[in-house]
Amino acid sequence: MDPYSLKKLNAARRERRAVVLLTDLGDGRDRVILEGDPVTGELGEAISKAFRSGRSGSVEIENRSYFLNVHVPPPRLVVIGAVHISQAMAPMARIAGFDMEIIDPRTAFASPERFPDVPLYAEWPDEVLERRPLDTFTALAALTHDPKIDDPALKAALEAGCFYIGALGSRKTHASRVERLTGMGISSSAIEAIHAPIGLDIGASSPQEIAVAILAQIILALRSRGLESRTARGKAA
Repeated sequence: MDPYSLKKLNAARRERRAVVLLTDLGDGRDRVILEGDPVTGELGEAISKAFRSGRSGSVEIENRSYFLNVHVPPPRLVVIGAVHISQAMAPMARIAGFDMEIIDPRTAFASPERFPDVPLYAEWPDEVLERRPLDTFTALAALTHDPKIDDPALKAALEAGCFYIGALGSRKTHASRVERLTGMGISSSAIEAIHAPIGLDIGASSPQEIAVAILAQIILALRSRGLESRTARGKAA
């Protein structure tokens, strides 16, 4: 591998950025492509697909063979609210490969007894997220119904460009939320990124079913990054 490519690859991985090491199998030359870098034609389509799937492999493009070595950061799931839905979601998220953590300043809810195997922060979200900033490979689900807790986290997620942002509550509740976020200086176009009501529309009613609907919507958002035609704004709660 070219030393410059190795340096660029390692820097991208430290910064939790998705990157492909593209190697021409004919002449051995390689180059590093960050997600979002312009690559046209069939090769560009193959690279975009590799970023979405996270899978490495070889492709044949215009009589040339390439190997795409894909490095995608492990997806992180930040849940605001140590609630029943969060309890149900924790084992599911772990099985699905997400690094999940929960933030809730209400110590009566955010107890190790209720969440024995999940990183738990019994602090205000803005305090935690200052130390542990969000990024484009983070999903954020706001589940407390409390604007003092949810709104700062939603603002941080919108500013960080999280690949998924969802908030629990009815459409009426979300309308009030939109007014508050607008008052905080967030643009209407940015606020449209919030999935609210949260979760795919599967008719979920119990905390466990709502957790399934939310996690499914998060996975869809992760695997359809960059595909505007595939969005999920269904209702679970």
